[in-house]
Amino acid sequence: MKGVALDKRGREVLMAVIAEYVKTAEPVGSRAIARRHIRGLSPATIRNVMADLEDAGYLTHPHTSAGRVPTDKAYRFYVDHLERVPWIAGPTAVGRETPSAHVDAAEQVMADAPLHLSQRTHMTGLLLTPPLHHTALSRIELLKLSDDRALAVIVTETGWVTARPIALTARLSAEELRELGRALARRYRGQTFGQILEDVANPADPLDPLWTRSRPLVDQIVALFRERTLYLSGATHILDHPDLSDVATMRTLLHAFEDKARLIDLLSQMAGERGVQVMIGSENPLEDMRGCSIIASTYTYRDQALGVLGVVGPRRMAYSDVISLVDETARLVSYSLSRVTQQLYLPS
Repeated sequence: MKGVALDKRGREVLMAVIAEYVKTAEPVGSRAIARRHIRGLSPATIRNVMADLEDAGYLTHPHTSAGRVPTDKAYRFYVDHLERVPWIAGPTAVGRETPSAHVDAAEQVMADAPLHLSQRTHMTGLLLTPPLHHTALSRIELLKLSDDRALAVIVTETGWVTARPIALTARLSAEELRELGRALARRYRGQTFGQILEDVANPADPLDPLWTRSRPLVDQIVALFRERTLYLSGATHILDHPDLSDVATMRTLLHAFEDKARLIDLLSQMAGERGVQVMIGSENPLEDMRGCSIIASTYTYRDQALGVLGVVGPRRMAYSDVISLVDETARLVSYSLSRVTQQLYLPS
C-alpha cells in the first residue's frame, strides 16, 4: 500500500479508525472497528489492513498498545476527501443582528467571532484583523488632544478607520496638525500601505520639508500602517483535550499563543488564499504548534478578502463539523460587516 493510492477497503478502515479515535481519544483496535464500524470484515482482516496502513504512514502504534492512532498523514487524507456540504446559517450563528452604525461596530463583530468559535468548538478561537499592506489610503486626519498628544485617523478607500493616539514631539497648533494630515493625504491618496511604507523608508528627496520638519511625527503615523490585531479567545480550552493536556504540550502551545507576532505572521500567510484552509500538526511551520491543527477561513468586506478567522485545536477533532462552523462564521462575519450601513469615519 505504500506509495500508492488507498483502495476502497483501506479507505474504509482508515476512516473508521479516525472516527473511533476522535470519539474515544484511545488507541483503536481491530475489534472495535469490526464491532462498531465495519461489520462485514473480521477483526483479523481489519488487523491486516491496519498493519498495511501503518506501513504506509497513515497509522502509528503508540507504546505497546494493541491499538493504533491516526497520523497527520491520515488526518490530511480525511480532510482532503471530505464532501463539502453547502453552507446553511444556523439560528445560533454569530452576527445575525445588524450592528449599530458607530465606529466600533466592525471591531465588535470581529472581537465577538473568536468567542463564538471557542464556545461552539471548545477550542481556541482566533481572528486576525485586516491586512493593510494592500489596502489603499483615502484620508489622514490629525486631531489635537493636548499639547503633547494627538489622534491620528487613517481612513482606507473601503471606509475602514484606524485611530490611535500619537505623541507630539514639537508644539504644533491644531491647524498645523490638520495641514500635515492633508499634506500626507495629498501625497499618498490612492497608494497602498505597502507602497507608502516603501516610499517613507526610502524617500526620493530626503530634504523634502515634509520629512525634515515632521519626520518623528510621520514615523508614528506610518507605524499605524503596520499594525495588526489578533483577537484570541479560549486559550485554556487546550486543558480539556487529553492529547494536549500534558504539561510539555500545554507549555509550548501557551507560549505560541503569547508570541502573537509569529502567530500573526502565520495567519497573514493563510489570509492570502480565500476559503477554508486546514493546517494539520507537522504541516505547521511553528514548531510550538505542531501538536495541534488550525482550521481557518478568510472573511470579506465589499468583496475583498479582509482577514482570517478560525480555531486552534487538537489534531484529533471532528474536522467536518469544525470546518463547517468556521466557514459559516466567516460568512456571517462578512455579512455582518456588510451591514454596517454608515461609513466608519470619525468626524473631522
